Amino acid sequence: MVAEVVDRIEREVYVPAPVDRVWRVLTVAEHIHAWYAFGGAEVDLRPDGALRFRWDEHGEFHGRVEVVDPPSRLCFRMAVKPDTQPVHGDSTLVDFRLSSEGEGTRVTVEESGIAGLAAPDEEKGRHAEYARLAWTAALEELCAIAAATHADPPPPGAAQHV
Repeated sequence: MVAEVVDRIEREVYVPAPVDRVWRVLTVAEHIHAWYAFGGAEVDLRPDGALRFRWDEHGEFHGRVEVVDPPSRLCFRMAVKPDTQPVHGDSTLVDFRLSSEGEGTRVTVEESGIAGLAAPDEEKGRHAEYARLAWTAALEELCAIAAATHADPPPPGAAQHV
């Protein structure tokens, strides 16, 4: 029996910093370099703008902005293979949503389109598991950076994932 391929993963974190600060950490290349693309990033923050994320061990991944609505939403299509353009069948949709919550910000990231990838189910399953782990770690780093540059260090347990 073949396990059903997950089409979408979602992660969420509360960041003890205001939404405008979290938006900057999410969208400015020098910050992205610190919390996600450790080899560097390039961001053209407009609809149809190009994104590039680099990792020494994985290569350069290309993305294309689909929706940008500061400071609440950034949605982009991202290639699943290095050095390729994000096209349907070989890319997923990554959707960040930010909302004010008390004195902080709730950040949700959803990656979808995994089931529609032009790949064997086993490869799709590996991508989904890697995405779960990668977005969990990335949100923890984003939270730490936004909180540290805003105020005192976050209280224990501030990076709570759903």
